[in-house]
Order: sequence, then structure tokens, then C-alpha cells
Amino acid sequence: MHVLQFAKTGDLDALQYLEVPTPVPAPGQVLVQVKAAGLNPSDVKNLLGRFPYTTLPRVPGRDFAGVVVEGPQHLVGQDVWGTGSDLGFFNDGSHGQYLTVAADGVATKPKSLSFAQAASLGVPYTTAWDALERSGVKAGTRFLVIGGNGAVGSAALAFGKIRGAEVLAAVRRPEQAQALQAKGYQTLVLESAESLAAQVDAVFKGGADVIFDTTGFWLPAAVSALAKFGRIAIIAAPVDGQVQFPALGLYRKGGVVVGVNSLLYDCAACARMLEHFGGYFDQGLLAAPEGLLEVPLSEGPQRYVEVNAGTCDKVILIP
Repeated sequence: MHVLQFAKTGDLDALQYLEVPTPVPAPGQVLVQVKAAGLNPSDVKNLLGRFPYTTLPRVPGRDFAGVVVEGPQHLVGQDVWGTGSDLGFFNDGSHGQYLTVAADGVATKPKSLSFAQAASLGVPYTTAWDALERSGVKAGTRFLVIGGNGAVGSAALAFGKIRGAEVLAAVRRPEQAQALQAKGYQTLVLESAESLAAQVDAVFKGGADVIFDTTGFWLPAAVSALAKFGRIAIIAAPVDGQVQFPALGLYRKGGVVVGVNSLLYDCAACARMLEHFGGYFDQGLLAAPEGLLEVPLSEGPQRYVEVNAGTCDKVILIP
């Protein structure tokens, strides 16, 4: 089978398109013929050596959609999707024609989604789902998503709306705000860290109950925009990991910071999340993703370079 594989890290040129033996599933595993695989920024970071626990050589990639071709009889022939920390780090991932994964690490693919659409959702949607679950977003929650135009942010907005929260998006540029407003989301254009509290207070008097910062840059400012006993969920930080943080302001409000890390969840845990919200697509509560860039797997090395350069396209690799 053909795969993308790297034998060293720290260099984008280390990623190769080559042929390797098709894996054989162990007891309790399934063999999935990959029909589509998502390319996430974390896959590029893996190649660049940002995850020191990755073993080599390695086929990267976490998100996939495909068909089970070997394994427990009730799963053979099923259209499935999945994601999780099992893949791409210690075990070969989804950027190949086949992969092996635990039998409980795949979920039934929503019928309304194509393979490419399903493969685009794993990391961003499970991340958003985890953020809302662990920060307690429910009906009536005043919920602010900073960076609502990104993949995780847009998923968080959609999940918040489904849960009955009062949803507010915050973005950098007016055109981003207009695009979100066209989808029915109340939106503000971020001005400065100093003005965030006043901007949020104008919408949510007294502050937001939950603030989800998807950017890694607004954590200190978010404290001032938080309501009493509020929660701040974060998924990113500056490159050096350090933030000047107003701890006094947080404790005076009884606030909580929730770290959200998708790598804490293996494929089985992610499959349970996918099964939970996958039905929303078939029920028409979640819109199918659009504007995906579907490319042959053989173009993978070039596409890794483009994602590293900050392309806005959501790249889907097709074996």
C-alpha cells in the first residue's frame, strides 16, 4: 500500500510518499480501507518534531473515514470514521491506504456526510465537544467563542447553539464577523485586550459564563470578561507556553481555567464522542462542511508545506 511516512523529524522534506506492506489487524482490531484522511496542523507539527514521544518511522494522520475490510464480522463492510491519539504517534496513522485500529475505536459514519466531509471533522469537532462538555456549556449558558471563524471555533459555536446556549463569536476582521452573522451568530470584532471586557459586557451583562479561547492569545484578557464562577477553556498557548496571567482577578471571580487537549483521548474515547454528535448531521442540526480541498495522497508532502505556511484550505488526502 502507499503511505506518507517520515523517518526523522524537524524537516518537512523528511515526509515521503512510498510503498509499505499492508498492516495485519491484531485480535480486537479492524483493518480500515481509508477513503479520505484529514490533514491537521498537528500532523505537520508531528513531522516537525513537536511531539517528542513519536516513534519512528511513522505514518502520520489522526482523522479518517473509510470502510472496515477485516475484523469482527458485525463491522466488516461498515462505513466508519474516527480519530484519536492512538494514530500517528506510537502507531501508524491515517495518511495511507489502510490502517489498523481498535475495533471500538471506529464510529458509524453519518449517512449525510461523504467520506471526505467526515474525514475533515475528527480533531476539530472532538476538541470543541470536549471543551463544551468540560466547561459546562448548556441551555442558557452565556458562551463566548474567541476565534469563532476557525475549525474548532465554528464547531464550538454550532454545538453551543444545539445545546441552547446564548452564543457570541469574537473574531479579528470585519469580513469574518459578517460571514458568521450571515450564519445567524451574534458577533463582535475584537479590538484590544483592554477593551474585551467592555465589549463582552455590552452583550452579556456582568460577563460570559464560559469563554472558549481557541487562539492562545486572549487568556489574560478573558479573565476580565468572565462572569462570577465562570470558566475559560483553552486549546493553545504562545510558542514558549508562557502567559502573564491575572491570577488575582480569576480567584476573585471564582473562575476556572480548563485545558482542552485532544491528545488525551484515544480512538475509543473519540469514537464515543463521534457517535454522540454524529447523528446531528443526519438530523440536520449540524451543517456538512463545505469548501474542502480534496487532493491525491501522493500530493501529501506538498500539502504539508502549504499547511505549515498557514493555508486556509482544509486539506483532505484521498488515497
